[in-house]
Amino acid sequence: MTLLTPNSPTAELQALDAAHHLHPFTHGAGLAEKGARVVTRAEGCWLTDSDGNRILDGMAGLWCVNIGYGRSELADAAHRQMLELPFYNTFFQTTHVPALNLAAKLAELAPGDLNHVFFASSGSEANDTNLRLVRTYWQEKGQPERQVVISRWNAYHGSSVGSGSLGGMKGMHAQGGMPIPGIHHIDQPNWWSEGGYATPEAFGLERAQALETAILEIGPEKVAAFIAEPIQGAGGVIVPPETYWPEIQRIAKKYGILLIVDEVICGFGRTGNWFGSQTYDIQPDIMTVAKGLSSGYQPIGASIVTDDVAKVIENTEFNHGYTYSGHPVACAVALENLRILEEEGIVDRVRDETGPYLKERFESLADHPLVGEVKIVGMMGSLALTPDKVTRAPFAEPGTAGLICRERCFANNLIMRHVYDRMVISPPLVISKDEIDTLVERARKSLDEALEQLKAEGHMGVPAE
Repeated sequence: MTLLTPNSPTAELQALDAAHHLHPFTHGAGLAEKGARVVTRAEGCWLTDSDGNRILDGMAGLWCVNIGYGRSELADAAHRQMLELPFYNTFFQTTHVPALNLAAKLAELAPGDLNHVFFASSGSEANDTNLRLVRTYWQEKGQPERQVVISRWNAYHGSSVGSGSLGGMKGMHAQGGMPIPGIHHIDQPNWWSEGGYATPEAFGLERAQALETAILEIGPEKVAAFIAEPIQGAGGVIVPPETYWPEIQRIAKKYGILLIVDEVICGFGRTGNWFGSQTYDIQPDIMTVAKGLSSGYQPIGASIVTDDVAKVIENTEFNHGYTYSGHPVACAVALENLRILEEEGIVDRVRDETGPYLKERFESLADHPLVGEVKIVGMMGSLALTPDKVTRAPFAEPGTAGLICRERCFANNLIMRHVYDRMVISPPLVISKDEIDTLVERARKSLDEALEQLKAEGHMGVPAE
């Protein structure tokens, strides 16, 4: 076959994509009819498509390109490693320098006594690891009946059968026989949609105490762990009330269950600290990382565990692992990515300069007639869309407003994601103040256009003309 190039006509690229490429989380027939947007190159915070449009990437790819696109240092690191040792596994009592160096670096960066690392190729794989790891931990502790892992509805922990079961996305559970046994879900701390007349503080306590209720219903002797993201990312950037995490921490300690904190999105500077656990003063027993670990330049994930967990697991043969656990090229790229984040002070700049500026500018969208709530922490934020700010009313057809707004963003060369009727941003951590201004200006324009369309189609309670 003749390979197409980025300079091939868009229609040809789209036709070949439709003929052979199955996309994740996509209605394939619908996309084939519409035609995929073909991204051909990227630099900094900007994408370029096959028609030459420059698009501001307000999502850092999939929450992951923390240092921005086009950093040649990461390409150079991959090239050097491919020439020296392109691959070797870490099975059979072997190791290699990139894996051991990266494990040591992660132990240095992670809070508390999270000093031990089990590598994977993604957050999904790492959370699958965690599921087996916590059950093995309790088995080795002489409590094999501790099998149940508690999670939250609308949480996202990956899309494999294990990690997808840990997550609380009901649309995912409707396909493929999920959730698997031994997973229990409690309600999320989403005050805007579910808080009713309670104050955010009271609601945060109530939703945290749902964990204790679940533990008592299941039986404390049967519960292995609780897993949660510091801020729910793919669930719509759900920022919990301030009362939530201290109460979760108290309950986990009271019943002696392991606390798994999924930092796949929040980790590596996204919240203005190296980890969301530091932002919320959480003390995990296990931390899941991926995405920002390599800024998306190579597939890599990991489970970082405490001294106590490692000591128990190391007393047995843990019959688990992946061909690419600790892949040398991925580890080398991740190390270079961490060096850049650290030496260029990118995390500090998010905390002290660009994060506060983004917060100020993004929160200015609260005055828009379509926006009911603005939530933002560091470089992740969301807008809750509503036809009625006062009552926090949902739209009659959930997801319609979000989809319309997302399409207007695309038309205005801005990547914003919609989660039902929440509009979500997660830009590269290197975004400048000028680019933040552009992001907010394009977001406001898109909201204006979405509002007009929603009115015209009768979604705002206004009859169509």
